[in-house]
Amino acid sequence: MLYLFLRRFFVGPIVKLLFRPRVKGLENIPVTGPALLVSNHLAFCDSIFLPVAVPRQIVFPAKSEYFTAPGLKGRLVATFFRSVGQIPIDRSGGRASLAALNTGLEILEQGELFGIYPEGTRSPDGRLYKGKTGVARMAIVAGVPVIPVAMIDTEKLQPLGRIWPQWWVREPGRRLPRLLRPGVAIGKPLDFSRYEGMERDRFVLRSVTDEIMYALMELSGQEYVDMYAEKAKELLKAGESIDDHIKPRLDDTKAS
Repeated sequence: MLYLFLRRFFVGPIVKLLFRPRVKGLENIPVTGPALLVSNHLAFCDSIFLPVAVPRQIVFPAKSEYFTAPGLKGRLVATFFRSVGQIPIDRSGGRASLAALNTGLEILEQGELFGIYPEGTRSPDGRLYKGKTGVARMAIVAGVPVIPVAMIDTEKLQPLGRIWPQWWVREPGRRLPRLLRPGVAIGKPLDFSRYEGMERDRFVLRSVTDEIMYALMELSGQEYVDMYAEKAKELLKAGESIDDHIKPRLDDTKAS
């Protein structure tokens, strides 16, 4: 399978040689059986570092645009994403996104690992944004372990709008630039079996989602912003300040 070939003999060795990513918590990944991996999303390269870090194959949803672009280049891109186990997801919401989530449930029913970014898009500023409740619905219906995963410093390695990585970063208070080594921190599994059969309760969905985001906040050390990342990007595009619109931090209202 192309996925295994790329991971073991091409992408994996190159990534480990060039970036030497720090990985901790691999013991929290089950050797067999399904699990839902939920991760913060800082950079495009998150979808490279996480699969390289985990021994088992992870199926990720990818933007539907990657599968529908016209021309030869579009067909090649679509073929590549399908070959490495990615599935298209329509981020416009509604029934289209629900169908993609149902596809994720099918992957879990097959005993595989399914990865998802609850924020729905990359963080615009390195902070952790409000999670969408689709992740909670999937967790409750599937009844599988939910494993929080924190990507660390990938936004510094590959800032928004940058194609090629930057290995060195200057930080306040340091005279010399620091060599970047991205990190992948895998937390202990979360169990939401107590909510079985309650996937249609919007209050339960929000509570479960917030619990997942709280686990990600603790694991990553990020500041939480009670706003969807898509909304934050709209504010920035309009020239407005995100901080003028934020609500209280999640750790002040942790779900019980």
